[in-house]
Amino acid sequence: MSLAGVSCLVTGAGGFLGQRIVRLLLEEKEALAEIRLLDKAFSEEALGEFGKFQGKTEVKILEGDIRDVTFLHRACQGTSLVIHTASIIDTLGLIEKQLLWEVNVTGTQLLLEACVRYNIQHFIYTSTIEVTGPNCKGDPIFNGDEDTAYESMSKFPYAQSKRLAEDFVLKADGQVLKDGGTLMTCALRSMYIFGEGCPFLLGHLDKCLLNRNVYLRFSRKEALVNPVYVGNIAWAHVQAARALQDPQKAKHIRGQFYYISDDTPHMSYADLNYELTRDLGFGIEPQLPMPLTMLYYFSLLLEIVSFLLRPFVRYIPSTNRHLVTLLNTPFTFSYRKARNDFGYVPRYTWEEAKQSTGVLSSSTCHSPDSQT
Repeated sequence: MSLAGVSCLVTGAGGFLGQRIVRLLLEEKEALAEIRLLDKAFSEEALGEFGKFQGKTEVKILEGDIRDVTFLHRACQGTSLVIHTASIIDTLGLIEKQLLWEVNVTGTQLLLEACVRYNIQHFIYTSTIEVTGPNCKGDPIFNGDEDTAYESMSKFPYAQSKRLAEDFVLKADGQVLKDGGTLMTCALRSMYIFGEGCPFLLGHLDKCLLNRNVYLRFSRKEALVNPVYVGNIAWAHVQAARALQDPQKAKHIRGQFYYISDDTPHMSYADLNYELTRDLGFGIEPQLPMPLTMLYYFSLLLEIVSFLLRPFVRYIPSTNRHLVTLLNTPFTFSYRKARNDFGYVPRYTWEEAKQSTGVLSSSTCHSPDSQT
């Protein structure tokens, strides 16, 4: 099934993943009628990328806040598909919990309400592996799937906000639209995303340059995860969108969540950064700066200091117990169900993803702004 003639709204369209989804939609052989790009602000670089496509698909840029009901209703009216990637990502506790909730949870609820009001039949939500875990005990998962039992006990605000938003999306499936139609929803739980323009990789690259071109080891080698290339998670969104247009496929994926990974080799987060840029001559430290248990309690100490200073100054530690557990727990998942239910197959190989990411890293580390 194609997306020919579909009018699609992409939230978070100016972001790392959103831009890639839009690019793939614009490259569709059978043109969509319209793509509306919603974000709070767009960089000049993003607008330039969108401007390169001079196809039959009409592109509308919508700058505004997802919490603004009037703006949201105007953005939704007349569309038939929503791909909702917009959210605040926060692994360090930098963002006030109220703001995190307003954008990630309330923003999603408002968007679902607008879908019912304006008869938008198809809704795809970008979720995250952190909805599952790892939990605070660091229980590992090896090659898990959607049926894997796991006790998720994370109280970290970002993970909680995404879990609650995903619940709202999946429970909204089957709601009756204003015109009598039916809302169909699904959620894609992405692994950690890497690729060209990845803000987390660029952040670690800057620290590497300051450390004489040697990456700091922030996760032990045994903590295997399976990150996903940005082009492949974007492709999964396009394939899910196509499947929702097909009545036979739609009945299998409605109200379901899917783990989206690809064929990136299983490795730790620290080793991923190293593998993506090793051809540029970078090294990596052989072990953690201190034993894992000590690192965990050192992070607890920093959290206590932050709490004690809160009445006087806002101190955000460089690490916390949640982050230490997240980065040092083996946590891998299969994309088998997504392949079986809606035909997801990675579009880009590991070598292609590695080469594309490395090219960007090369240009970054040789730019004037990153010289040490």
